[in-house]
Amino acid sequence: MKLTYDIADKPRGIKLIAFALQQMLAILAATIAVPMIIGHGLTPAAAMFGAGIGTIVYLLFTQFKSPVFLGSSFAFLGSMSAAFAGAVSMELGMLGLIIGAALAGLVYVLIAIIISAVGVGWLNKLMPPVVIGPTVAIIGLSLAGNAVGDLQKGDVNILAADGSSVMAASPYAAIICGLITLVTVMLCSTYGKKMGKLIPFIIGILVGYAAAAALTGIGTAMNINELKLIDFAVFENYMMPNGTVSLRTFLSVPDLTFIKAFSTTDDLTGTYFTTLFAAYVPVAFVVFAEHVADHKNLSSIIGRDLLETPGLTRTLLGDGVGSMVGAFFGGCPNTTYGESIACVAITGNASTLTILAAAIGCLLFSFITPLVAFVDSIPSCVMGGVCIALYGFIAVSGLKMLQKVNLDRNRNLFVASVILIAGIGGLSLHFGDVTITEIATALILGILTNIMLSKDKDREPAPAAEIPEKKKAAPVQNADAPKQPAKQYPQNKNRKKGGKGRKKRK
Repeated sequence: MKLTYDIADKPRGIKLIAFALQQMLAILAATIAVPMIIGHGLTPAAAMFGAGIGTIVYLLFTQFKSPVFLGSSFAFLGSMSAAFAGAVSMELGMLGLIIGAALAGLVYVLIAIIISAVGVGWLNKLMPPVVIGPTVAIIGLSLAGNAVGDLQKGDVNILAADGSSVMAASPYAAIICGLITLVTVMLCSTYGKKMGKLIPFIIGILVGYAAAAALTGIGTAMNINELKLIDFAVFENYMMPNGTVSLRTFLSVPDLTFIKAFSTTDDLTGTYFTTLFAAYVPVAFVVFAEHVADHKNLSSIIGRDLLETPGLTRTLLGDGVGSMVGAFFGGCPNTTYGESIACVAITGNASTLTILAAAIGCLLFSFITPLVAFVDSIPSCVMGGVCIALYGFIAVSGLKMLQKVNLDRNRNLFVASVILIAGIGGLSLHFGDVTITEIATALILGILTNIMLSKDKDREPAPAAEIPEKKKAAPVQNADAPKQPAKQYPQNKNRKKGGKGRKKRK
């Protein structure tokens, strides 16, 4: 695709700020979701800080040649839960998060050293486009349920008659706001001029947020719970936890993980370390496969092979070390985000300066209380509308990789079919606290299928398009047939007089 801003391009001033804000909004909803799911003292602000500094580490390792943001990894949710489940205190659980992320990061470092020695040729053979393409597609398709689920939800809960907490807003009100967001994104991206075309997500989120705020205001004024979408109490919880205005109302230091983690090391035992090893290391190998798929996808979007330049060694080191550093501050191991890649694809902005600015923005945002509160207050339905576009682009990017794959061959059909059905069907494997996600399971099955059927390529006929046309052979004349007289052509009158005709022209 044609890029508006290439990797080395440098947007300036207000454009850079707007592009960075868009990248942040694209990834923040998922980034802050991980600590909210885990709980145990993890905070969205700390996760934002960890994602920002982890991304900076990644950019440094990749020499600013790979435009992707690192955010909290959902693949390690089970590992993080195991770290707290095996800990005798919250502080030891925090320390377990750091140790576990370090173990996972070391797996990346080890793989990077091996690849540095033997190259990436074997990896391209192991994961050709027929394997990577469907895998990238299911990364987006597997998230479709999340996007549609969020599209139907608001963030205000009320007490039901039986005392349980239920969603206040009607799904239809949520869907309307989500679709308003999605339509705004699509119109801006397709018909927008200049900046409007480059920041469709910012415009879409603001328009969707305004629509949700209007419905919430009407619902509050008229006591119609079905219209309440935004939980404005979030601002009070962040800015005035004690009911009073103070410095924390405007600025606050995130609850960084290492501060609590290193307050105790007395309870760290060999058994607990083994638990962390078993919970984190196998998942690291799984996420490695997703790392390759993400960078193959990004390579197809920006038109250059990132596994060659800056090289898979550098991207792995950046991801691994960035994940260690991110968990040190925010508790959550980081990974390359498909939402960030989709944002690059939709806007055509591959500038790594934009990614750097977004990372710095996350660091700053984590200290500014009203901004953290605003991000947390964006209703699920609005982010659901945005994610339909983001996840859809991830899926389409994977399918585009299949354009040059010969699907007339049964071998390729079986490989793509196995990956798509296993991934979309949600086939995952569980071994105690270790979960091999549906994406990793589908990829493994695809690789095995491709290897198993590899010998079939020499026995299948090439498709018609690959068979060169044979030149028509001249008809063989029967020796016994009478010879046809040579065709007589009228002679030029001047040529009857020998060369005189030419002499006259002289």
